[in-house]
Amino acid sequence: MNKIRAAITGVGGYVPEYILTNKELETMVDTNDEWITSRTGIKERRILKGEGMGTSYMGTKAAQEIIRKTGIDPKEIDLVICATITPDMPFPATANIIATEIGATNAFSYDLAAACSGFLFGLATGAKFIESGTYKKVIVIGGDKMSSIINYQDRATCIIFGDGAGAVLLEPTTEEVGVMDSILRSDGTGANFLRMEAGGSRMPATHATVDAKQHYVFQEGATVYKFAVTNMAEVAAEVLERNNLTGHDIAWLAPHQANKRIIDATASRIGLSDDKVMMNIEKYGNTTAGTLPLLLWDYEKKLKKGDNIIFAAFGGGFTWGAMWLKWAYNS
Repeated sequence: MNKIRAAITGVGGYVPEYILTNKELETMVDTNDEWITSRTGIKERRILKGEGMGTSYMGTKAAQEIIRKTGIDPKEIDLVICATITPDMPFPATANIIATEIGATNAFSYDLAAACSGFLFGLATGAKFIESGTYKKVIVIGGDKMSSIINYQDRATCIIFGDGAGAVLLEPTTEEVGVMDSILRSDGTGANFLRMEAGGSRMPATHATVDAKQHYVFQEGATVYKFAVTNMAEVAAEVLERNNLTGHDIAWLAPHQANKRIIDATASRIGLSDDKVMMNIEKYGNTTAGTLPLLLWDYEKKLKKGDNIIFAAFGGGFTWGAMWLKWAYNS
C-alpha cells in the first residue's frame, strides 16, 4: 500500500489595500527609507483599516479564495487551523469564526500560536491529520494583524511588521508529492528578547499596563537577529542533509520574510542562488504567520509539479523550523 502524504492542492491569500510606505513612516518616527531598506529590505507594508476588522477578516478572504479556485464544497472541509498571535479575541478561536464565515459547518477548528513559525507548525500538524487517514480536507491559515500590537513610536518594530493572511488546502495523495519531512524546534528563553508582555494571565490588562505600553511587541533586535540568522539557516541545512538533498535538488526556498539579510544567509547556507529564493518582503514586510502562505500565493504560477520547496521560519518564543515539500500541481 502506498504511503499517504498531505499535498497542498490550493492556495489563497489576502493583503489589505492600505499601503504604509517607508516615506510615511519617516513622518511618524526618526527613520528614513534608506535606513529601513538597507537593514531589512522592506519598502512598504499593508495595514488593515476599518472598525471591528481583525485577523479573521483576512483569513476568511484567503480561505474563500481557495474555495473559489478549487471548487470544493465548504461542507467537505474537515478541519481549519489558524496560525496567529493576533486572534480577534482570546476566545473563541479565530479559526472558529473563519470556519463559520466560509461555511465549513462540518469542520472543527482551532488556533495555533507559534509567532512567525506558526504557519509552518500548522502545516506540519495539518499534514499529520491527513497522513493518518483521519481527515481528507484540511485548511491551514497563517495570518496576523500586527498593526494591532505595534507601537508606531517604536522605530525598532514599527518599520518591520505588516498585516496579511494566506491559506492552503491539504488533501491526501499517494503520489510522491506533498509534505515529505519537517524539523521543528523551540526555546522558551527567547521570551526575554521577543514578546508581548501584557494581556495574558500573568499580566492582565490594567490602566498601568496600557500606560506602560506593555501591550505592544517588544524586540531586542540584535539578539533576535543573531538567533534567527543562525537557527533558520541551520535547520534548513539539517532537513536537506537528513534527506540526502543538496541545493541542486531544490527548486525554491520559501523563507520567513523577517529580514533580507536573514533570508540571504539561509539561502547561502544551503547553496541556493537568489533566483531560487521566494521574496516579497519589500512589499508586505513581516506579516508573522502570514509570510509563508503569502509567498506561495505570490509565486503559485511559477511552481511546477514535483518542485522541491524548502520552508524555513524563525519566530518569537523562540520557535523555528524547516520543511521539505514537493509541489503537487501545475498552475
